[in-house]
Amino acid sequence: MIRTRNISLFFIALSLLVFSVFLVKNPAIFEKLAGFHVRSEASNDLPQILERGVLRATTNFSSTNYFLYRGEPMGFHFELLQRFAEHLGVELEIFATGDLDQSINCLVAENECDILAVDFANTQAARAKFNLSIPHNQARQVLVQRRPSNPSRDRHGQYGFVTNQLDLAGKTVHVQRNTAFTDRLLNLMEESGISFTIVEMDTEVEQLIEMVSNGEIDYTISFENIARINRNYFSNLDISTALGLPQNLSWAVRRDAPQLLAALNLWLEQFMQTREYAALFNRYFNNSRSIFIAKSPFSSLGGGKISVFDHYFQRYAEAIGWDWRLIASLAYQESRFDPTAVSWAGAFGIMQFMPATAAIFDVDSASSVSKHVSAGVRYLRWIDNQLKSYVSDDEERLKFVLASYNVGLGHVLDAIRLAERHGRNPEVWEDNVAYFVLNKSNPKYYQDEVVRFGFARGIEPYRFVIEILDRYTHFKNNTKK
Repeated sequence: MIRTRNISLFFIALSLLVFSVFLVKNPAIFEKLAGFHVRSEASNDLPQILERGVLRATTNFSSTNYFLYRGEPMGFHFELLQRFAEHLGVELEIFATGDLDQSINCLVAENECDILAVDFANTQAARAKFNLSIPHNQARQVLVQRRPSNPSRDRHGQYGFVTNQLDLAGKTVHVQRNTAFTDRLLNLMEESGISFTIVEMDTEVEQLIEMVSNGEIDYTISFENIARINRNYFSNLDISTALGLPQNLSWAVRRDAPQLLAALNLWLEQFMQTREYAALFNRYFNNSRSIFIAKSPFSSLGGGKISVFDHYFQRYAEAIGWDWRLIASLAYQESRFDPTAVSWAGAFGIMQFMPATAAIFDVDSASSVSKHVSAGVRYLRWIDNQLKSYVSDDEERLKFVLASYNVGLGHVLDAIRLAERHGRNPEVWEDNVAYFVLNKSNPKYYQDEVVRFGFARGIEPYRFVIEILDRYTHFKNNTKK
C-alpha cells in the first residue's frame, strides 16, 4: 500500500511539473487560470518581460557577482543571468551598483528591475520584502578577522582573536547593511547573553574583507564561499570561526511576479543539474585564480583598466566627442585589443582597417597603435559628418555610424533609402533602418532600384551595433569616464 501511494505521488508530482512548464510557456493561459490576483496592470511579470524582449536584473560589483576583466563582463551571478535570459529568449540588461539599498529599491520601490541577483539568505526579513527563488547555493556565515602572529598565546579572544562566538563579547563587528549578517549577530547576542557592537555600512562585503586585511576594521561577516575565495588573495585572514549552520542562498523577485518566479525556479532546478552549472560554479568558487583575475589591474575591481590602450582611447575620443569607453568597446569588438590581429578579409590592426581605407587615413600594418586609434576615430568622425544630413539626433545617429564602420557607409545609405520606400522611419535605427540592413542579403531588397551597393551580409553589422552598445554598457557600469 505504501509503495502504491509513493508511485501515485510521483506521477502527481510529475504531472504538476509538466503542467507548470506548460503554463510558463503559455502565460496568457496562466493568467486566465490564476485570476485577478496574479498580477496588477502595473506589474512587470513574465508576459511583460517577453513582450519587451529584455530581462532587467540588478546585482552588485564583486569577484563572484559581476565585474569586468580585459573588456569582458564576468561573474557567477552575471553568467547565470545571461543563461536565464537566453533560456527566456530575451536580452539581458544589467543595473549594477555598490549600494544594496539601490538594488532593493530598483526591484521593489521603483519597479525598474525584474530580478535581484545577489546571495540572499532565506530569512524572515528577506521574505518580508520580496519572494525568493529556490537556492542556487548554500553557505555558512563566518567571521572574517586577521590571523594573530602567535595563535597559541591568544586564547579566548584575549588579544582580539576570536576562536568561538562567545569571544565576540565587547568587540565591534562591521557588516554590510540590509544583509542577513545583522540578523545573525542580533540572534547570537540574544542566544548567548553576550554584548557587542554592530556597525552597518553601505559597503560591499568584499570591500569590508579588504578593510579587515588592511587593519582598518577588526571584524566583518561573510558567507563562507566568498570569504574562502578572498582568503586566497588576502593571506593574513582567518575565516575559521563559523556563526551558524549553512543557509540557502537565493535570488529575489517582486511579489507581483509569480510567473517569473515559477519560470526562474524551473530553470534553476534543471540548470543546476548540468555539467555547465558545475563548471561555472567551479570557475568562481573552486578556482584560486579567480580572485587574482578579479583583482588584476585590468579588472574593474582591481586597477579599473579596460586595456593597456585606454590612454589612446581617452586622448582621441575627444576628436569626435564620444565617450572613450565606446571607442574601447568598438576596438575590442574589432580586434580584442590585439594590434597584430588580421581578419580573413585582410583587415588589420586594433581598429581593423581594410587596406584601402587605411591608405586614405595614412596608416598601415607597421603604424603604431596610437596612429591606428587616431585614424579610427577620424574615420568615425568622417562617417558621422556624412550621416548628419540623414539622421539629426546624435544618439540615434551613433548606431548608424557604428553599422557603417562595419559594413560601409554605402550599404547603410541603401538601408535608409529602403526605409523611406517602405514607409518606415529613416532616422530611427531599431525596427526601421536596422531591419533593412539585416535584410540586405534578401534579393527582394538588395535588387530594389533604390539600392546602389547591392548585396551585403546584414546580420554582421546588425549584431555589430548590438554587441558594441551592450559591451559599452558593461564598460560604463564598471569603469569611470
